[in-house]
Amino acid sequence: MRTQKPLPVLLFSCFVATTAMAEETATPWSQADAYNDPQEMAKARRAVLKEHGAGTTYYVLADRFEVQTGEGDPALMLEGQAWWGGDRNKLALKTETEYSFEEDKFEEAEFQALWSRAISRYFDFQAGMRHDFSPDPSRTYAALGVQGLAPYWFEVDAALFVSNKGDVSARLEAEYELMLTQRLILQPSAEADISFQTVAPLESGEGLSSIELGARLRYEIKREFAPYIGVHWTRDLGETADFARANGEDPSIVSFVAGVRLWF
Repeated sequence: MRTQKPLPVLLFSCFVATTAMAEETATPWSQADAYNDPQEMAKARRAVLKEHGAGTTYYVLADRFEVQTGEGDPALMLEGQAWWGGDRNKLALKTETEYSFEEDKFEEAEFQALWSRAISRYFDFQAGMRHDFSPDPSRTYAALGVQGLAPYWFEVDAALFVSNKGDVSARLEAEYELMLTQRLILQPSAEADISFQTVAPLESGEGLSSIELGARLRYEIKREFAPYIGVHWTRDLGETADFARANGEDPSIVSFVAGVRLWF
């Protein structure tokens, strides 16, 4: 008849076994190692790593693909990102594009190519290049930042940019998804742009140059396809607002938006 070991003995045995496993560095220990060929075990572990963490995958997201009213100046807006890689290292691509129907031109066309490295369970460090095709004159920037999921499930993206002309700027974005139902989701968002000096060719003033606030209500017909409606407010501040007024533009614009969110 089997007898159960006293609790202190069991705890001590577990401690010894755990310590032995932690000290093993050449090959992770398992009971299967005692019965199978080491090369076969190494091959099996490589297969497990490939299927559960060491493989590569991709993700493409059009977070905002919408028409904005623009208070009489309607525009088509695309903001999205994509990545390809593994759990730790990825190639990340981001874009923000705005096309004005009234002006028949791109008011904004930005593209980023970044190396993304996981630095914690919820955050990635990102570094790479950004190029603005529009507005004129175009600029190329070195980019440095972090992106991830903050406490209370806020998605944040903070970046610092240094242009080929020596201009330094920063951008902070945050958004949150409020689940009204399993398919109906309210997504408030905020963005702030900061310039560390006045850049007259780009009509950007020193300090906090602009802020954007938005709220979009989407319905997920499928998780990958969700039409939405919402409202978006943009406000230029300081010298940036003075540049806008000098051009006969309103530094504060409220837009109603309608679009679709896509990912695959």
